[in-house]
Amino acid sequence: MSTIRRPRFGSLQYWPRKRAKKEIPSVNWTNYDNIKSDKNSVLGFIGYKVGMLSVSVRDETLNSMTKGKKIIIPATVIDCPPIKIFSLRFYKNNVVHKEIIISNDKILKKKVKLPKTLKKIEDEIPKEYEDIRIIVYSIVTKTKIKKTPDMIELALIANDKLAFAKSLIGKEISLKDFIDKYELVDIRGLTKGKGLVGPVKRFGISLKSHKTEKGVRRPGSLGPWHPARVTFRTPMAGQLGFFSRVQYNLKVIYAGNINETNINPGTGFKHYGKINGDYLIVMGSVQGPPKRQLLITPSFRPSKSQLKKKYHFIEVLR
Repeated sequence: MSTIRRPRFGSLQYWPRKRAKKEIPSVNWTNYDNIKSDKNSVLGFIGYKVGMLSVSVRDETLNSMTKGKKIIIPATVIDCPPIKIFSLRFYKNNVVHKEIIISNDKILKKKVKLPKTLKKIEDEIPKEYEDIRIIVYSIVTKTKIKKTPDMIELALIANDKLAFAKSLIGKEISLKDFIDKYELVDIRGLTKGKGLVGPVKRFGISLKSHKTEKGVRRPGSLGPWHPARVTFRTPMAGQLGFFSRVQYNLKVIYAGNINETNINPGTGFKHYGKINGDYLIVMGSVQGPPKRQLLITPSFRPSKSQLKKKYHFIEVLR
């Protein structure tokens, strides 16, 4: 008889398995220090998942078996309304040294406390600082999904970050200002929430025999007698979904405006509706249900296999 042995069920890469605290995951911007660009740019953009569709493209990948041919690939559409700056953050020793609020738009009242009057930026700039980042909010009222904006901290890439940040104050930052510089993107977001589920669905343990006395959809043992406790490695029922995840190196297929290329179905996208402005089409799937907030960032570790892919967008298949 062979040795009864097998590895444990479920991955411990993400632990603990609990609901995310924020709807948009934060980013460790130190990973993006190596990104270089000739033009000044923000290193992120807020989008909202619309859904999936099939896209017809012409394959222009070098040495590809389908080079020059029309192929159909699965893709995800992301609605990208413009964003605006809420405040400037000055960092010193990797800690927020000072924050200057530069916007008190009415749509922010439900999100944060706003000052009645704004102070002059020149008088508030600290003498010593190491880095500048910006807090931006989405002008989600240009979509039809909700009214409360989403906010996130973004890094900047520029020789003079202060001058570049000042040039963006009061202006709407569109998708084209960000995406035209990058072929691959990373997308951060939350997965679909599934609530309380059992260990079979949560960890993938196998079902026991139908003659089992104490339940089929549960582990055979919760652990040894000693230590007299249940270890965290034991697969048990609990929260599943609404976890923070990242999709790396997604290929950008097309970025456009609905007035230029209308991809809306006749009755709108299922569970979302119609897109009114800028949108982004990326290859493959993205985590989360429709209307989920997503943070789009340039890829900080691009893969060669994804970089060599070249696709020319033709049309969206109905």
